[in-house]
Amino acid sequence: MSGKLAGKVALITGAARGQGRSHAVRLAEAGADVIAVDICRQLDEVSYPLATPAELAETVAEVEKLDRRIVSVEADVRSAEAMARAVADGAAELGGVDIVLANAGIGMVREGLDPAVAFNTLLQVNLVGVWNTVHAAAPVMIEGGRGGAIVLTGSVMGLSGRGGSGLPGMQGYVAAKHGLVGLMRSWANWLAPHMIRVNAVHPTGVATPMIMNEAMAAVLESMPADGPDMGNLLDVPMVESVDISNAIAWLVSDDARYVTGVNLPVDAGFTVR
Repeated sequence: MSGKLAGKVALITGAARGQGRSHAVRLAEAGADVIAVDICRQLDEVSYPLATPAELAETVAEVEKLDRRIVSVEADVRSAEAMARAVADGAAELGGVDIVLANAGIGMVREGLDPAVAFNTLLQVNLVGVWNTVHAAAPVMIEGGRGGAIVLTGSVMGLSGRGGSGLPGMQGYVAAKHGLVGLMRSWANWLAPHMIRVNAVHPTGVATPMIMNEAMAAVLESMPADGPDMGNLLDVPMVESVDISNAIAWLVSDDARYVTGVNLPVDAGFTVR
């Protein structure tokens, strides 16, 4: 199959739906095979439904329609051991790892959750989970000797003080997304000798189940539309998953072969408003 990513294998976490599924399909369109990882079960701390095995199966079907290979794994990014197994099994079946999209993350926790539990849950999924993902995949990429590209999914809340006021547990979300910036820069230095590039994308609100749910709708309705936490510079309330996928497809391709250590906002101007 032709395409800018032909012959590449992409590890994608949070791949059952939303941005993760979009990334899997977009990279498959460019010729990549996929290791699709998702927890596919509910976390009691989270206020909205998480992905299901059926949704992960739909991602598999979408990629296979494009005549690409895909391995799906139900795994919790909070477990270093589970991620190591997922990477090892996927790499063995598909022939290594060239691309890593550390995309898995959660948003709002349920109302009334102890603040310390909320903070730690968000850090464990959104920051420790990213660390586990990259540290599972990087040794495989280094051993493969083919170079590669890693993209971390951050947020405008990792680049700006705007966003999140009054949302339950959002201190953990904001801290985790800021932490990703530090990890990205550190890993860019660590992996450069192996020609492995590391970057981060920072979306504004994206129309996915993490935002498009009843719990988030109730919170947004309670906030002023022109308040300090709301509004993009461009006249769009949210962007689509494919907008992030298109940016990532460029970052992991040879078109961006000398781009590393970069924070790339895909935010409709949120961070410069």
